[in-house]
Amino acid sequence: MGLLDEQSSERAKGADESVRSTLVSRNVTVYGRRTSIRLEPEMWEALKDVAKKEKCSVHNLCTLVFLRKNGDTSLTAAIRVFLMLYFKAAATEGGHQKAGHGSFENMKKRAKIPAEYDSYFSKNSSGTRSDDQDNAKVA
Repeated sequence: MGLLDEQSSERAKGADESVRSTLVSRNVTVYGRRTSIRLEPEMWEALKDVAKKEKCSVHNLCTLVFLRKNGDTSLTAAIRVFLMLYFKAAATEGGHQKAGHGSFENMKKRAKIPAEYDSYFSKNSSGTRSDDQDNAKVA
């Protein structure tokens, strides 16, 4: 087992149960046809929440996403992106503050990341590290 495998295994042992999820398959009717979609339980819950908020069925919501998605994008991926954009559009600065957002150190605490993993995080706290720098280290 390699270093990353060992670290993943260690993290999984101490991970919050709410973070670990398995895909759940459900049948939905999309554009008049029955299809099976596999999403995380949290995504299904979010999809139901949006349908309730928008006063429509999950089927109609999935049909809307299907009709709007790019042709080469899977419906599952399109649903995930839709949900992220939906909730991002509803996010406010006040909501972020209320949720305790705005500090990576606090985020690590909420995620229950042990201090022993601090060396794996960049010391640059400004958040200005570019994607090019990240990709250069990976290559």
